[in-house]
Amino acid sequence: MQTRVFCYSYQLEIVCHFTSSTMAAAPPLRRTDSARGEFSPLKHFVVAKKKISDVFEQLLNYVKETSEFVEETCANKALENIASQDQKLEIQAYADKLAVIKEVLARRHMKVAFFGRTSNGKSTVINAMLRDRVLPSGIGHTTNCFLSVEGTDEDKAYLKTEGSDEEKSIKTVNQLAHALHMDESLDAGCLVRVFWPKTKCALLRDDLVLVDSPGTDVTSQLDSWIDKFCLDADVFVLVEKHFFHKVNERLSKPNIFILNNRWDASANEPEYMEDVRKQHTDRCVNFLVEELKVVDREQAPNRIFFVSAKEVLNSRMQRAQGMPETGGALAEGFQERLKEFQSFERRFEECISQSAVKTKFEQHTIRAKQITEKVKSIMDAINIEAAEKRVAALEDREYQMDRLEFVKNQLNLLIDDIKKKIKAISEDVESKVSSAMGEEICRLHVIVDEFHTDFHPSPHVLKIYKSATVPELLAHVEEGMGKNLAFRCSDAVNASVQSSQNYMIESMLPLLPCKEQSQVHMLVPSRKFDLSYDLNCAKLCSDFQENIEFQFSLGWTALVHRFLGSVNAERALRLVDQSFQVPTRKTWGLTYTAVMTQEDLMVAMATNVASLTSRTSMSVIVVGGVVWKTVGWRLIALSASLYGLLYLYERLTWTTKAKERTLKRQFVDYATEKLQLIVSFTSSNCSHQVQQEMATTFARLCQQVDQTQKELEAEIRRLTAKIDQLETVQSHSKSLRHKATELEMQLEAFTNQYLQPQQ
Repeated sequence: MQTRVFCYSYQLEIVCHFTSSTMAAAPPLRRTDSARGEFSPLKHFVVAKKKISDVFEQLLNYVKETSEFVEETCANKALENIASQDQKLEIQAYADKLAVIKEVLARRHMKVAFFGRTSNGKSTVINAMLRDRVLPSGIGHTTNCFLSVEGTDEDKAYLKTEGSDEEKSIKTVNQLAHALHMDESLDAGCLVRVFWPKTKCALLRDDLVLVDSPGTDVTSQLDSWIDKFCLDADVFVLVEKHFFHKVNERLSKPNIFILNNRWDASANEPEYMEDVRKQHTDRCVNFLVEELKVVDREQAPNRIFFVSAKEVLNSRMQRAQGMPETGGALAEGFQERLKEFQSFERRFEECISQSAVKTKFEQHTIRAKQITEKVKSIMDAINIEAAEKRVAALEDREYQMDRLEFVKNQLNLLIDDIKKKIKAISEDVESKVSSAMGEEICRLHVIVDEFHTDFHPSPHVLKIYKSATVPELLAHVEEGMGKNLAFRCSDAVNASVQSSQNYMIESMLPLLPCKEQSQVHMLVPSRKFDLSYDLNCAKLCSDFQENIEFQFSLGWTALVHRFLGSVNAERALRLVDQSFQVPTRKTWGLTYTAVMTQEDLMVAMATNVASLTSRTSMSVIVVGGVVWKTVGWRLIALSASLYGLLYLYERLTWTTKAKERTLKRQFVDYATEKLQLIVSFTSSNCSHQVQQEMATTFARLCQQVDQTQKELEAEIRRLTAKIDQLETVQSHSKSLRHKATELEMQLEAFTNQYLQPQQ
């Protein structure tokens, strides 16, 4: 509740009210009667106002700085709401409140309101305190509205009426009185502000405003006057008990100083002075103790003063003009009354200064402490939150860096391991396909025998047969071998490939991004892997030449072929019969004609003699020679008969079927020779297919691992940036917290110096 100072006057009495805490807190400030200003107790309020205004200026700037900081922190989405919108709005509200308080403090001043009956000396008391005739007083100059007197830094005096900013110049008290009486628009409830140069009145230099009122006996608007002019006053000078009780109902329990004015009248009857003084003292004591119950009976006499405001004013004005202050018609006992008035002024100034400081600044100081504490707690919360998130971010970054290092190292190990595995599987596939293909070449006659179609040995039909049927045979051979190879190899190869792919997935699954781990089946579809056996028989056997002419097994040509071999037999036959044209051969695209000299023939014959015993026909000749010596021509005849029967048998059995079998056998021999040439190529091709399949799977997985590395690196960069931002937030919030602590110290120092009771 606000602290107030009251002065009450009943006929000759003026009662001043201060709170008990104010009296206890009032320090023994020095002053001089002749020179106010430097030692004036009112300086206490001026200095306190400047200090608290400076503190509030710093506090407002501080809260604005914290508001900007919190707003920037809220706007940074990367900081994950370290500062909340509620904190932002709360600090903005504090800034608005402090701005209002700062404006209020700038307008704060000590205010004294004088109330009393008409012509009861209110203006005279004010002039005596101001040491000059500032307000009109005396007969004919009764105040007809509220007048406030405050200092101005300008050299001229002027006034402003309520509701107008126009400055009306005044130079003398008479001009002021005339202006007030001539302005018919002024009523008793309006306020006229009088601005008096501070250079002419030292009391007004200390932020003091004195308010004079019209007579309370001519109005019924006491309640509205209290609300309008009294509730923000620090001192009240009142006339009647009824009005004082109305004020007392709305304010705290008062301390009262009673000022008995016009005490110079008692000098005319000195013999009754002490009795009258005692009578007034007893009545004032009863008023304080019995009626108001504000002090006890022992303290009450120390709060009563007997003065003459008019004498004090005249004395001070004479002194200001360089004349003796005791000159003129002064009643006996003036010095005592002057000392009483000076004592009242000193206590009045000390108490109003202390009261005004406490009343004007205490609640604002408390509010400032609360705001500072609240803002500091917000800075603490932000600092703690930033510290916790920074520690979490550091741990997260450390984890991500460890994971990145693990992924890189593990990937390098897996690359070497899987490369070896792919190589081993590829070599195994190559071996399996090579072995299977060798077996299938040995069984090629089975596949060829399974091929059935119409066959006719005539040259014309045979030509058609070769152009239409041989491609089908080749296709049949390629399809049959392909199926057989697939049956022998594909399942085993597929199982091996699937197993290797599963091994790759299981090995690299921990290295994949989290979102990809559940979708790894989409990266490596589960499908059966089939080898492609591209034998290309049509191209491989395109130069096949059949020979289905009848060849007697013991004929000259056959014997020569059996004895010398196919190539040398052709050369020998050509040598015997120069007209014999050796057929042209095609082998791997090269064409040549066999030509044999006599020397070549003798070398070939000598070479083949060494293996004569291994050949069946040569065994017959040897046996025949032996028999010839023993039996003679009969054996020859028998042999010739058998030879003829054998020829006849072979000739008769040389049917279309035999010709077809011969054709197929020739084709098998030819295809076998050609297929043997591509075994290595085909097996290598199958190995390459497996290698390609597994390498593709591994490459897809490696791409995802690369993505994992990129994501980890991006996350590490993000966390590093976040950690830097959090460190900045921590540092800034800590700095702002220290500023709040400094402001709290300033507020506490202000409280101890100006608001706490002085020991």
